[in-house]
Amino acid sequence: MTTWDSLYANRAARMRASEIRELLKLLDKPEVISFAGGIPDAALFPAEAFREAYTDILSGEEAGKALQYGVSEGSLRLRRWIVSHMQEMGVDCGPEHILITSGSQQGLDYIGKLFLSAGDTALVQWPTYLGALQAFNAYEPGFDRLDPGTNLSAADYQARAREKGGRVKFAYLSPDFANPTGLTLDLKERMRLLTLAEELSCAVIEDAPYESLRYDGEAVPPLLALDCERSGGIDKARTLYCGSFSKSLSPGLRLGWICASPEVISRLVLIKQASDLNTPVLNQEAMARVAEARFKTHTAMTNAVYKARRDAMLAALEKYMPAGTRWTRPEGGMFIWVELPEQVDAAALLQTSVETAGVAFVPGGAFHPDGGGTNTLRLSFSCADYEKIEKGISRLGGLITETVTSTL
Repeated sequence: MTTWDSLYANRAARMRASEIRELLKLLDKPEVISFAGGIPDAALFPAEAFREAYTDILSGEEAGKALQYGVSEGSLRLRRWIVSHMQEMGVDCGPEHILITSGSQQGLDYIGKLFLSAGDTALVQWPTYLGALQAFNAYEPGFDRLDPGTNLSAADYQARAREKGGRVKFAYLSPDFANPTGLTLDLKERMRLLTLAEELSCAVIEDAPYESLRYDGEAVPPLLALDCERSGGIDKARTLYCGSFSKSLSPGLRLGWICASPEVISRLVLIKQASDLNTPVLNQEAMARVAEARFKTHTAMTNAVYKARRDAMLAALEKYMPAGTRWTRPEGGMFIWVELPEQVDAAALLQTSVETAGVAFVPGGAFHPDGGGTNTLRLSFSCADYEKIEKGISRLGGLITETVTSTL
């Protein structure tokens, strides 16, 4: 028999299953109240708009084009809509600055492949998006903690990267309503980060899938917009903006984009050509039509729903969580980050919670490159109505109270 382990590349040893993807299986169990999946509510999808778009495409003269191979850069119509969307956020760009990807997750994989050599360092928030760690991990980097408020200098980061056998290649972060914390970087923190990246001569990866899901507060310009202003335009900017339609219109169509300097885009296009040639044209053409007609009105509607659910969860946490428990108060997005008393292990708590309370969440350790954060967890409010939020947080709060009491 073939001993497969002896044939795998070294990088295969760094591949790990996503705890979140495994937890999504709980959504199929009606008896479990799930705050685990960071996914949009399927009941809110603009299904009729997509039905009309696909019918229009497939019943007209464009059917052959939509069912054919396409250019690797992506549908020009969709890229033009993205250009207008980026311009509204302060990024002066054109279609040549856009690459359509099969979801923003594919974009992260391409970025890891383009920038990371074994031993290089990726600066990431702590905690950070698990999918980014998975995407980058295959290229054998080291991870260092990115904290815009730290006193660490560029020289400190460089020295630590040399100890790992490489150099700092990029700083990765979600500046708006980050997964998993829900936190947003203010303008001062964004400017400080760009200064650090300049001093390190590294790229900045701005992962912005939740950008359109703002419920409170004033919008802060994207890092790419600030970078363009500082550097003299997108062609000179060091920031790559990763956008997505998954949280706004539909995750099932698997459509995202990267907006960056044409020099970087041209390299990413080569990776795209070697990977899957092009993102499905039919899906791109349908998304372009729906985005043109419905993006602003649809996101306004969904944001009102998600805001109410966020408020309900925050109120329930205040009502049911024991003393010594803290949580974030996000201005948008889908997540609330909870810090439990130090003696509580969230991973062990999850098993008990599912079995006895019928409530699921994501343990925080999955989002820490070093496996830390064992007393933290992520809650998502996007798919739970008021009744489920009230009942689920009540049960979870009671279980945490019992756990804390038993450890005293």
